[in-house]
Amino acid sequence: MSLGRTLKGYIWWTWERGSVHYDVMVTLILAFIFITPHYFDYGDRPKTDWPAGVIRASVNPAGGMVYEVPREMVQTDGAEPTTQDFVNAIAPASGPVVVDRFEPIKEIGGSTVAWRVWGHR
Repeated sequence: MSLGRTLKGYIWWTWERGSVHYDVMVTLILAFIFITPHYFDYGDRPKTDWPAGVIRASVNPAGGMVYEVPREMVQTDGAEPTTQDFVNAIAPASGPVVVDRFEPIKEIGGSTVAWRVWGHR
């Protein structure tokens, strides 16, 4: 068997299933799929689903509400937000609220995309 015919079989995918050459082709494809992302940055990132200016609210089973506030709606000038910052952000949407506690919602890279705020009226 010649080298040219072997390479032509790889390019045109003419080897029979179960043959050594077929297994080599499948192995090379799987190696490409699973190994290259560790060495090349394809630039694919998950898209955040936090629309700017929209506060999500849900009922807390323990009582009160749970709000998800996008990072852009909390004005902190780079400092850690305070309870009053969240009250100011939530009040236009749901009226006066007392904030019980809050925690950041982080994306995979570790940056904060929103805040989860527990509160009641």
